[in-house]
Amino acid sequence: MFEQALALIGEYDRIIIHRHSYPDGDALGSQLGLAALVRDNFPQKEVYVVGDDTSRLSFMNAVMDEIPDEYYENALAVIVDCGASRLINDERYKRAAKTLRIDHHLYCEEIADVDIVDSSYESASGMVAMFAKESGLKLSPASATALFTGMVTDSGRFVFDSVSARTFELAAFLMSQPIDTGSLYYNLYAEDFADMIAKADNMHKIKFTPNNVAYIYTAQEDLENGEAAHSVSRKMVGLMRDIKGVYVWANFTESDDGVLTELRSNRCNINPVAVKYGGGGHKKASGCVVKDRAEAMRLLADLDAVVAEYKAE
Repeated sequence: MFEQALALIGEYDRIIIHRHSYPDGDALGSQLGLAALVRDNFPQKEVYVVGDDTSRLSFMNAVMDEIPDEYYENALAVIVDCGASRLINDERYKRAAKTLRIDHHLYCEEIADVDIVDSSYESASGMVAMFAKESGLKLSPASATALFTGMVTDSGRFVFDSVSARTFELAAFLMSQPIDTGSLYYNLYAEDFADMIAKADNMHKIKFTPNNVAYIYTAQEDLENGEAAHSVSRKMVGLMRDIKGVYVWANFTESDDGVLTELRSNRCNINPVAVKYGGGGHKKASGCVVKDRAEAMRLLADLDAVVAEYKAE
């Protein structure tokens, strides 16, 4: 599956790696892991990573490169962990001589000259790990740690139903390198006490639709000073995951760009709802941005209809 990827990386002397905006662990893990993999195996090549920064995952040392437009001339741009072109951070990838995508989201559009998309993988990091394994590439602790981080985060610590025997085989492959899992898990999951209190407060904000879709809606004025809307959006959606009798849940957070919307499910395919409102993702984990509260409530009604149909089957 990865023969074309290896050929393209071998062909170009300058490689620039992109991923989606507001990166999560998998976006950064696959980006940084691939960058380290290329540097380790092709030391003569120039490798750059671009995109917005995130303080939430600062322990990953994800320092983005600032590069001029002309660097894209005769370069290969690689996009990882991104299912829609509008979500790619830094549109300059279009200037590259050739583009390659490695992604695990549900396919919704052609993005690159070479699109390698397989939604059966739990993470884009898992795909990059398989690329390394199948291609016989040398694996370093740096690349292995970044990729393992991405696999852990997008699999929900290996509990989501996207996890397969292959997931654990690739995790074992990465752990052939000395990964400090104790430090890694602490950095990922240790929380400030104030954040724990905030989560407890948000538990009281959970509401339910007639068919038991759980949701939290946070207005922009209710965000704490300096609190990033995208960070709140991702943190709070997980609060509803284990409520008995809830098959679908959503988190809405107002921002300057619209209402950030995170959709999750343990039974139903909620991806079509996300796509309807301009988003995408996976069957049971998707997202989008809607323009205002009224549109968010229309989306919520669509989710309620999905659950109603599921219960009627």
